[in-house]
Amino acid sequence: MKVAFVLNGDSAHWEGAPTTRLAAALRDDLGCPGTKVGCDAGDCGACTVLLDSRQVCSCLVAMGQVDGRRVETVEGLASDGPAGGETLTALQASFLAYGAAQCGICTPGMLMAAAELVRRTTRPTRAEVEDALGGVLCRCTGYGKIVDAVLAVAAPTAAPVPEAGGAVGARIARVDGIAKITGRDAFGADAIPRDALWIRVVRSPHARARFVLGDLAPLRRRLAAVLTAAEVPFNGFGIYPDIKDQPVLADGIVRYRGEAVVALVGARAEVQAIHDDEVPIEWLPETPLFGVDAAMAADAPLVQADRPKNLLLEGGVKRGDVAAAFADCAAVAEGVFETAFVEHAYIEPEAGWAERVGDRIEIHVTTQTPYMDRDEVANVMQLRPEAVRIVPTACGGGFGGKLDLSVQPLIGIAAWKLRRPVACVYTRPESMAASTKRHPARVAAKFGCDAGGKLMACDVRATFDTGAYASWGPTVANRVPVHAMGPYAVPNVRTWGEAFFTNGPPAGAFRGFGVPQAAIAHEAMMDALADRLGIDRLEFRHRNALRVGDTTATGQVMAHSAGLAQCLEALRPSWRRAHDEVAAFNRGGGSSRRGVGIGCMWYGIGNTSMSNPSRMRVGLSPAGVLTLYNGAVDIGQGSNTIMVQIAADALGLPAAQFALVAGDTDLTTDAGKTSASRQTFVSGKAAEKAGLDLRRQILRLANAGPEATLALDGTELTVRDGAHVRTIDLATVGPLMGEGVFDPPTTPLDADGQGVPYATYAFAAQIAEVEVDIELGTVKVLRIVAAHDVGKAINPTLVEGQIQGGVAQGLGLALMEEYLPGRTENLHDYLIPTVGDVPEIECLLIEDREPLGPSGAKGVGEPGLVPTAPAILGAVHHATGVRAHRVPLLPHRLRDALVALKGNAP
Repeated sequence: MKVAFVLNGDSAHWEGAPTTRLAAALRDDLGCPGTKVGCDAGDCGACTVLLDSRQVCSCLVAMGQVDGRRVETVEGLASDGPAGGETLTALQASFLAYGAAQCGICTPGMLMAAAELVRRTTRPTRAEVEDALGGVLCRCTGYGKIVDAVLAVAAPTAAPVPEAGGAVGARIARVDGIAKITGRDAFGADAIPRDALWIRVVRSPHARARFVLGDLAPLRRRLAAVLTAAEVPFNGFGIYPDIKDQPVLADGIVRYRGEAVVALVGARAEVQAIHDDEVPIEWLPETPLFGVDAAMAADAPLVQADRPKNLLLEGGVKRGDVAAAFADCAAVAEGVFETAFVEHAYIEPEAGWAERVGDRIEIHVTTQTPYMDRDEVANVMQLRPEAVRIVPTACGGGFGGKLDLSVQPLIGIAAWKLRRPVACVYTRPESMAASTKRHPARVAAKFGCDAGGKLMACDVRATFDTGAYASWGPTVANRVPVHAMGPYAVPNVRTWGEAFFTNGPPAGAFRGFGVPQAAIAHEAMMDALADRLGIDRLEFRHRNALRVGDTTATGQVMAHSAGLAQCLEALRPSWRRAHDEVAAFNRGGGSSRRGVGIGCMWYGIGNTSMSNPSRMRVGLSPAGVLTLYNGAVDIGQGSNTIMVQIAADALGLPAAQFALVAGDTDLTTDAGKTSASRQTFVSGKAAEKAGLDLRRQILRLANAGPEATLALDGTELTVRDGAHVRTIDLATVGPLMGEGVFDPPTTPLDADGQGVPYATYAFAAQIAEVEVDIELGTVKVLRIVAAHDVGKAINPTLVEGQIQGGVAQGLGLALMEEYLPGRTENLHDYLIPTVGDVPEIECLLIEDREPLGPSGAKGVGEPGLVPTAPAILGAVHHATGVRAHRVPLLPHRLRDALVALKGNAP
C-alpha cells in the first residue's frame, strides 16, 4: 500500500503492508527515532505522537489509517534557529528548566501529549495536565517535575547558567537535556545499523525442566546462525568473580520461566516470523520450587546441584547481649513481614547491537555498568578485556536491572562469528520474563525499648528468595543485616540475612538492595512501640535517631554526618498539620478514613565493606576544548550534569564550557557501577580531584597562587592572580589532563559483622497522608513530605527529581506492584504508578555535610524510595487499625483484613 501524508509539516510518502505500525514506520523508514517504543501494546505511551492534532499511541495505529492525515512527532517541535542552532518551543524550554526529563525515554511521548493540551489552553489546571499525561508512563520522575513544567509553560523559567565557581548548588539544566527534549538521545534500539542481523531468543516456557535439542540443521539453512550453549566459549556469567552460575544459553536444564535456550540470528523479519514451535526442543518438565519455604524443606530438590540446602549465602551482625536486653525491656514488639517479586519496569527494554572490528568486539548497549560488561563479555567470549569495547547508549531507566548482562553476550558472540553487525531488542514480555527482580523477602523482626522509649534491643532475620541464579543476592543478604535495625541507636543487636535459590526469576539489584524490605519491618516496629508507650510516632523516632558520635550495630562511630534528627525536626510542622487535618476529616464519618504515617531510613553509600574506587579525568586540548572524561553512566539520575558541576568548580571554569565524553570504555576510565547511590559521592569526589589536579597544573604553568582565577577563550587560557595576569597559548602547550581517584575508606566485617561497611550514610524521613475506602479496600495517597539528608545538594532540581521518582516507586512497592511469572509480563497487567496515582510530593533538603564527599555531598538515588512504603503502610494503620504484613497491600488484601478486624472487634 502507498501512503501519502503530512509528517511534521512536510509531505511524506511510505509504501508497505497497511498493517505496519506507525511507530515502526516512523522509526525504521521515516527517520523519526525520537518516537520511542516501550511496549508495542499501547500500555506505556512512550510512542505517543499527534495524529490530526490528537495524541495517539503510534504502536496502535496502522499505516493504512494514516493516508491523507497529519502526523507530528517530537522531531517537529523545535525549529531551526540562527547559525544552525535550534529554537525550542516554550514547552520544551520548560521541560529543560524544570528537570522534567530524567532518563528521557518517555520524554518524547510526554511532550507530544502535553503539546496537544497546551495548544488548546496555555494555562491548564493541574487536573487537566494529569488527564492529558495519563496515557504516558514514567518510571523515573514521579511525574512531579513534568506536571510542573507543563503548568509553567505560559511563563517558562530558564535554568541558571552560573559563572565560574558557582556551579555547585545551582539548578542548572542537564548537560544532556537538549538531546532528551528533541528526541535525539539515542537509546539501545535507536541507532542500529540498517544492515544488522537480528537475534530472537527462544526461552523456556517452564520454570524447571530438562530439555533435548533436536535437529537444528533446517533452521541453520534458513538463518545466518542458530546459537546454542555449544557455541558459547565460556557459558557462565555473574556479578561476583567466584560466582558464574548463570548460563548465556541453557545447556540441557532450565531453572526459571523465561530462561534463554536458543538464539536465532538472521534478517529481522525472518527471525521474528519463526514460531517457537518450529524450534525442535523436547521438554521434560519437573516440579518447580517456588518460595523460600519450598526451597528450605528437608526434602527439597536442589536448584543448583552444587548448592546444598539451596542456600546461596548467610551472615549477620551481633553486638551486645540481646537476650538479656529483651528481658529488661518495658515494651516489646514483634512481627513478620513479607514482600513479593517486584519488576523494574524501566520503559526502555533491553537493547543493543555489536560489530566485530578487526580482532575486537564493540558493543553498543543500554547498561548501568560498562566496565563490568566489558569484563563479563570478555570472559564469556574468552577474549582479553582490551579486545572488548562497551559503548553505552542512552539508558532508558535501570534501577539496578541493567547491572546484569542481557543482550551483550549473545550479540557479541554472533557478531564475532558472522563478522556482521548483530542487534537484539527485547520485547516487553520478554524483558519482564527474562530480567532480574526485587528479592521477595520474609523479615521477622523483634524490637524492645525501656519505659522512656529508648531502644534497647532488636532481633531481625531476613530471608530472601534469590531465584534461580545468584545475581546480586550476596549483596542483598550482606547489606540488610547492617541496616536491619534502622537508622537508630540500638545497643544490643542480632540480625541475620540469608538467601535461597528457587525456580523463580533471578532476583537482583533493585534500588535499595533489600533495605526497602527491611525498612517495612523496622518502621512497623517503631510504630508499635510508640503506640504501646503512648509516645508520638515522630517523637519516638527522634529520641532514637542515630547522631554524630553514636556507635552503630557494626561498631562504627558516626564521625561526621548523620542528619536524621534534623530531617525529623523539619517534618514536625507538617506532621502536626497532617494530624489535625486527618482528625477533622474522620469526624465527618462516611465510608472513607484518613491516616498519617511516618517512615525513616538510612543507607550506606557505595559497596559494602569492599573497595569501591572511581577514576575520572578532565582534559584541556590544544584547541581549547575542555572535556570531562566520565566513566559513570547516567541512567537518568543526572550524574553527567553533577560531575560537570563538581569538576567545573574544582577547576575554576564555568560548567557551560565543558564538553562531555561518557561511559565508553575506550575513551574513559573506570568510574565503577551506577548503583548503590555511589556516583555523586564516589565518582563526584574523583571528578573534584581531577578538576583540582588540572587546576594545579595550570597554576604551575602560570606561576600563580591558589587564589588565581581562570578564563578560557578559544585557545587562550588567562590566569589572573591579583595584579599578575598570564595568558597561556594552549596551542603551544599541548594537551593537559587532570586525573582524580577516590575509594571510600571501609573495612571488612568480621564474623560478628563488626567493622566499617560504608564511609558515609544518607538519612531520610517521610510523612504520608492517605485516604482509605473501607468498603472497597482501596488506598489513595494524598500527600508525601520527604526530608532527606543529602550532605550537599549539588543540583537541587536533580535531587528533588530523584526523591520524587523514588517516592513513586515506593508507592508502587506498598500498594500495587507484584510480579507473577507468566501472568504479569506486560505493563497492562503489571501496574506501576501513573501520574494520577502519585500525589503532591514536598521535598525538604537537609544538608548535613559529609567532609569526605565533594562539597559535602552524599547520595540520594536509593534513599528516595526506602521510607515511602513504611510511611504509607503506617498511614493505613493509623486510618484503619490494619497493620499490613504482606505487600503490596492490594485492595482485596486490605478488604479481607478490614473484615477480619471488624469481626474480631469486641
